[in-house]
Amino acid sequence: MKVLILGSGGREHALAWAVKRSQRVTEVVCAPGNGGIAQVARCVPVDLKDVAAMVRLAEVEQPSLTIVGPELPLSLGVVDAFRERGYRIFGPTRDAARLESSKAFAKQFMKRHQIPTANYAVCTSPKEVEESIKHFHAPIVVKADGLAAGKGVIICPTRHFAVETAQGLFNGELLGSVEHQVVIEEFLEGEELSFLCLTDGLHVAPLVPAQDHKRIGEGDTGPNTGGMGVYSTSQMLEPTMTEWILHHIAEPTVRGMAEEGMPFTGVLYCGLMMTARGPEVLEYNARFGDPETQAILVRLESDLVDALEACIDGRLAETEMQWSSSASACVVTSSSGYPGSYKTGLPISGLSNAAKVPEVEIFHSGTTRVANQLVTSGGRVLGATASGDSLEEALTRAYEALSQIHFEGMYYRHDIGHRALKQERR
Repeated sequence: MKVLILGSGGREHALAWAVKRSQRVTEVVCAPGNGGIAQVARCVPVDLKDVAAMVRLAEVEQPSLTIVGPELPLSLGVVDAFRERGYRIFGPTRDAARLESSKAFAKQFMKRHQIPTANYAVCTSPKEVEESIKHFHAPIVVKADGLAAGKGVIICPTRHFAVETAQGLFNGELLGSVEHQVVIEEFLEGEELSFLCLTDGLHVAPLVPAQDHKRIGEGDTGPNTGGMGVYSTSQMLEPTMTEWILHHIAEPTVRGMAEEGMPFTGVLYCGLMMTARGPEVLEYNARFGDPETQAILVRLESDLVDALEACIDGRLAETEMQWSSSASACVVTSSSGYPGSYKTGLPISGLSNAAKVPEVEIFHSGTTRVANQLVTSGGRVLGATASGDSLEEALTRAYEALSQIHFEGMYYRHDIGHRALKQERR
């Protein structure tokens, strides 16, 4: 098989790494890829905002299977276009991807199908925001309706700040693009959990759970990012809680989408808050998470390609994935200034030494090769992903690997998994 992966980040590097391990795969092509992905796949250029360009690439490459990494091509309908031409592609249609591409649609969908989530209001003007906000206690969560690369959720300490934030989303000052709808939401307290499932539109198969760290600063402070680190262990969820989430959240979501004429196939990412009243959905994603994918896939012992093809063919119920009982962690290193403005083109050193640390994979998020030198090309640059018998061992290895790497302004959090580590040490 030749497998085509669309995307250019750490998630796509991890997917390429996992796909390459399949005995059925003879070649992996990644478009557009990055400097690190080029070590495990043939990288070719493509504009991920241009569905016609991605179709032309498929016509040239003739892949046996295409995997869509990021949300933008899904929201533009790349799956619909590939399917129309007979190409096998893993991911939801444009309509089904609305679970991620529209926060308002997702909240209204959850309400229709009694899926537990925070109280909310969908507003189409600053005046509506002012009216709705009277029904919420601070802190208040304000969300951009559309795709915002992990930066469209703002936790506001006061009602006044929430009104100003919503105004900034409506006029385009906050994200650089004008929002026509804004979601005002009740602030939920608890532990966040990333619960990802594969689905063929009817059946659901959970992946191992993970916990992302979205804030830029130590102790979960500062603005939201695309994710600064993640960990995954077998102890994160009791089997009874996994079953509860499947029966009350994941399965009703898949069933509801089918009932509404938008069958969802691919990866359903349920971003959950484990509150005192039970798990509640913070958000849906319609694709593999980043950096969750890195930590999850290093625990996968069975063939990823087999599972993805089972989703396309509607036979997921016959497929069983095998997982390692070991813990895993991914620590992301970013450019100074991220998630704001940052420099690119900075030389990276020490990667070969980092790769020598046992049970470590370095997945590249934002790198490119200039002449013979890998340099930075994004806000999130690398993810040191490690496995271990315990979470502490996995994190120790990840941080040891990062200590070998250097580029100007390199930044990473030193407290990934800190809450779970305290429990593990008890």
